[in-house]
Amino acid sequence: MGTTVYERQRPAASVIAHALDGSRRSVFWLDDLPPQPSRPAVRGTVTADLAIVGGGYTGLWTALHAKRRDPDARVVVVEAKTVGWAASGRNGGFCEASLTHGRDNGLSRWPDEIDQLDRMGLENLDAMGRDIADHGIDADWERVGALGVATEPHQLDWLDDWATDAAARGERGVTRLDQAAVQAAVASPTFLGAVFEEHTNALVHPGKLAAGLARAAEEAGVQIFEGTAVRTLSDDGDRVVLETAGGRVSAARVALATNVFPALLTRNRLMTVPVYDYVLMTEPLTDEQLASIGWSGRQGLSDLANQFHYFRLSRDNRILFGGYDAIYHYGARVRSSYENRPESFEKLANHFFTTFPQLAGLRFTHRWAGAIDTSTQFCAFFGTARAGRVAYAAGFTGLGVAATRFAGDVMLDLLAGDATDRTDLEMVRKRPLPFPPEPAAALGVAATRWSLDRADHNGGKRNVLLKTLDALGLGFDS
Repeated sequence: MGTTVYERQRPAASVIAHALDGSRRSVFWLDDLPPQPSRPAVRGTVTADLAIVGGGYTGLWTALHAKRRDPDARVVVVEAKTVGWAASGRNGGFCEASLTHGRDNGLSRWPDEIDQLDRMGLENLDAMGRDIADHGIDADWERVGALGVATEPHQLDWLDDWATDAAARGERGVTRLDQAAVQAAVASPTFLGAVFEEHTNALVHPGKLAAGLARAAEEAGVQIFEGTAVRTLSDDGDRVVLETAGGRVSAARVALATNVFPALLTRNRLMTVPVYDYVLMTEPLTDEQLASIGWSGRQGLSDLANQFHYFRLSRDNRILFGGYDAIYHYGARVRSSYENRPESFEKLANHFFTTFPQLAGLRFTHRWAGAIDTSTQFCAFFGTARAGRVAYAAGFTGLGVAATRFAGDVMLDLLAGDATDRTDLEMVRKRPLPFPPEPAAALGVAATRWSLDRADHNGGKRNVLLKTLDALGLGFDS
């Protein structure tokens, strides 16, 4: 069994200790926001034409587009804590056009629809940029593209296949970079080659996007309630009632945008599992430090390992570095204590300075984690309940920043009973397989993570377990 570049090229322990010393366990994107409005909790009975549970991207896009479709509709958003505090404020800010967690995943599941899905994903990303501009949302939107980098020799063949397939389909803006070219773009001794996708990716400030969507929704007439956890969902004649600690919301239609948190519908209790992802953010780089790594194109980056990293520059030239570890806790629990995992932060710091040894001495200011809503099809699933009065979308699996906008439109289509290009998709019409209950879920995730790690140490070769999961459509990644 071989070794990876992160085992062959280790920075000194003192470099890691110095970099993490003084970092705080807090989300940079949320700390970077100006003071936000104080929004009330639900008290008494609130009535609405449309009630949305969840104040993250999915819920906010749904609310904003609902008012676009019907400006007179009474639309409310009910958020358990504060707008954007969970995955929508903790992610890397990568906005990928793909609705299917990458073309390969979509091609393996919906081969007859993949070209349409790719087209719709790119249209959604383009429209997202227009919406941000039209609503005056200052979200540090950058349409800079992304680099997929090889850090091990066996991954070079994957790059060749990627570029060849794109060329055969006539996809614009996909360029294969050799080692010299990728290191000219971003100087890291670990980079052996890359593919640059120019048109299918953008970067955004996650916290500013959530705050900006909330402001735009409120300006359109949406009322947002915070500090209001929904306990139960029930029918009351032809309406749906959301019960909370302080009151209730009675609505003609309900959209569930609860992401990784326990589903209000029994049918969805086993449809996602929470997997914890860890992130570091550096202090701003000096001009000299930035010059030492190049990166003048400001592209988003990720490597091609099963246990992969993603990294990007912020507007003030900090480096966000996250990924690799994907930690599942028995019972599919979501707890704040799981966010503090020193061994994951130390591992990320180790890998950061292996990637950029010229930045030794740089410090991390923030470290944080968040739970990803993983589904067995590795991208969002959709559906309705309560005779079509309730719609839901969940399971984005860590690649949902742009896809949440699409999901909002899908839910609105479903609630209206409209047959559209979106609702006609097999991806929308069919539910994926659920995860097994415990203890099978924990055993399966542990075995899969071990197998993925072994594949990264064995030239990318997938063992019997991974091949079986692939054949069953139960893919799992870091």
